[in-house]
This record gives sequence, structure tokens and C-alpha cells, in this order.
Amino acid sequence: MRGVLETPTIRRIQRQDKDQWHELWEAYNAFYGRFGNTALPTDVTEATWSRFFDLSEPVEALIACNGGELLGLAHYLFHRSTISVGVTCYLQDLFTSPDARGRGIATLLVEHVCVQARNAGASRVYWQTHETNETARSLYDKIAEESGFVVYRITL
Repeated sequence: MRGVLETPTIRRIQRQDKDQWHELWEAYNAFYGRFGNTALPTDVTEATWSRFFDLSEPVEALIACNGGELLGLAHYLFHRSTISVGVTCYLQDLFTSPDARGRGIATLLVEHVCVQARNAGASRVYWQTHETNETARSLYDKIAEESGFVVYRITL
């Protein structure tokens, strides 16, 4: 860590954050085994970055920072649902740099996503994590309720 950690600022991502965001993004993907031969293609990362600034896209990004240092990220999107009239918010990616963990940054990011979701008229925020991510799950068990649903997927 570059400086003394104070209460981080949570804000929308800005174009000048790209290099530090990219470092966090790569670390997040590596955590889930997407590195080396299994790394995301560059065009996926570039498309993700571009979507944050495209008003026609539903993908949003918040970052946690201390001074000029990025400490964490949260990517989320709004979508329709068949079980509510308003939009629903899916928190797709949540990551805190290893040096900044245990300081409440992930909680702050989730809280700020919830504020954005309320402002958008969403009735809920939901997310998923890998069953082996015990550190994250211990936090999530404190701030949210587990839905009980199991995720299935078909890769096309």
C-alpha cells in the first residue's frame, strides 16, 4: 500500500482510473483462475472498460480509493425481472486488493451499490460467489441473506 489507509472514498469510476482498475481487474480474475492460458481475452476486458462509460449500457462501476490509490472495485448492472415490475441489480464483480482487506472496503462498496440500486428503483441487489470463497462468504453472511439457489450454466 502506498499510503496510510484512511476511510476510503467510494465513487464512480473515471477514465483516468484505467491503469489501476486494470491491475485490480487482473487480480480479481486471477483469484478466480482466469490467468495465463485461461485469462480473459483482451477484447473482453476492453469491452468491459468501455461499457462503464457508454450511456446505452447497463453496466456500472464503483471504486474504493484512498487518495489516488484504488483499493477495490464493484461492477454491477440493472436488468428486468419476471418477479418484479422495477429493475433488479446484479452485483457482478466485487474485489478488494489483498493489502486493503479486512478494513470494511467490501462492505462499503456493497452499501454504495445498494444506494445506486435504490436510486434506480431496484427492489433488490443480488450476487454470487464461489462456494470455496470462505472469506467473502463470512462477510456476505453478515450483510445479506443467502438465497438458497444453486447456479447452473451451459457454456455455448
